[in-house]
Amino acid sequence: MVSNDQNKFQAIISHAKEYGFVFQSSEIYDGLSAVYDYGPWGSELKKNLRESWWNEMTRMHDNIVGIDAAIFMHPTTWKASGHVDNFSDPMIDNKDSKKRYRVDHLIEGFADQLVKEGKEKEAEELISKMEALLASNDFAELKKIIETLNIKCIVSGTCNWTDVRQFNLMFSTQIGSVAEEANEIYLRPETAQGIFVNFLNVQKTARMKIPFGIAQIGKAFRNEIVARQFIFRMREFEQMEMQFFIRPGTQKEWYEYWKAERMKWHQSLGMPSSDYRFHDHVKLAHYADAAVDIEYAFPIGWKEVEGIHSRTDFDLKSHQEYSGKKLQYFDNEINQNYVPYVIETSIGLDRMFLLILCHAYQEEKWTKEDGSEDSRVVLKIPAKIAPIKLAILPLLKKEGLPEIAREIMATCRHEFNCFYEEKDTIGKRYRRMDALGTPFCITVDHQTKDDQTVTIRYRDTMTQERIPIKGLVEFIKSKM
Repeated sequence: MVSNDQNKFQAIISHAKEYGFVFQSSEIYDGLSAVYDYGPWGSELKKNLRESWWNEMTRMHDNIVGIDAAIFMHPTTWKASGHVDNFSDPMIDNKDSKKRYRVDHLIEGFADQLVKEGKEKEAEELISKMEALLASNDFAELKKIIETLNIKCIVSGTCNWTDVRQFNLMFSTQIGSVAEEANEIYLRPETAQGIFVNFLNVQKTARMKIPFGIAQIGKAFRNEIVARQFIFRMREFEQMEMQFFIRPGTQKEWYEYWKAERMKWHQSLGMPSSDYRFHDHVKLAHYADAAVDIEYAFPIGWKEVEGIHSRTDFDLKSHQEYSGKKLQYFDNEINQNYVPYVIETSIGLDRMFLLILCHAYQEEKWTKEDGSEDSRVVLKIPAKIAPIKLAILPLLKKEGLPEIAREIMATCRHEFNCFYEEKDTIGKRYRRMDALGTPFCITVDHQTKDDQTVTIRYRDTMTQERIPIKGLVEFIKSKM
């Protein structure tokens, strides 16, 4: 179990706001709980992550295509998918404060405290017991654990709890022009169902043969009662999902294949393998015959980033039953008609964004040659997904240096995102670029006018070298 480092986590949250990565939504009105806005550099990083996933899942595979399904869907969709009856979390209320909690969050919070006290084994045993009780829906025993451990409400400070009960997480709204005639529909809690209801449309128009996949990136919404831990758990979030349709009976091999493939992608971004692990589900969803999470060692402990699920043929069969339309595939190789099985990969884009920040954030201190101390805060974001790839900095705001820098900017900005700045000393500008995660800075100085070279500074090592302006774009591309 990874020890919590709340101080580092809070520092990352503060850094994200100060440097334009993430803001609290509606902050001037005191904010909206568990809803966040992405700032100038956060939106760039998010876009780069989105594109990396999309390229990997669609353009690198001949048999995976993408769609963009609507957020609103026919309400029967969610009855067929099981969300109306099964999409809920065990909740408990404190009778004194009237505050509602997710049961697993209450117990996990207590386990986190045990870890801080050096009782890691006790914490692990508690989490294992909780997972087993959740898997068996033993709500009475879960309440008994909370009472036995004397877990208190953070508002009232009491242990006066209600019984544990289920709470549906879907947001509902009305569709229609007149309130009295409006029909209730839901904001989608996942993007997968848009793929399933379009299975035949995509299969026929894209001329796909089993096995094949359909990928999608989009917003989803969940009415989290106790949303917490910054952007890790939000009410409005973005998912990147792929449903891979396969012949029944082959799900085990494809499940293992996609476990390995997805882990490769994570590590291709530059994260060390020691910070990742697989965690098999104790309680399987109603549609699954196997499920595993890819977990990352966040400063707040091991947390899920991506899930790989063997969904069997539940979804297509259920939509076939509720719609009355056949959702089957004729397999020419075996001369057989069947409802395909599905392997799902589902990753939270916001969680992946937070993972990158946690991996990249570093506070460095060192002693200079003259004996004085120096320090910096740096985001060592992998260069290929960094929000700004190259900063172009004229040493002075005069003597023709800005004009040369602007010419370089005009050449480079067509290839990757660049940033131009001439305010403050060069040292302060370097530090600002470090804090934004910019991997390369080039300085235009007086020597540039003589020999058409610039100084390039590398973020991670702070080393510098002279390189010619000619071929600069290719040089930066090679470093990325």
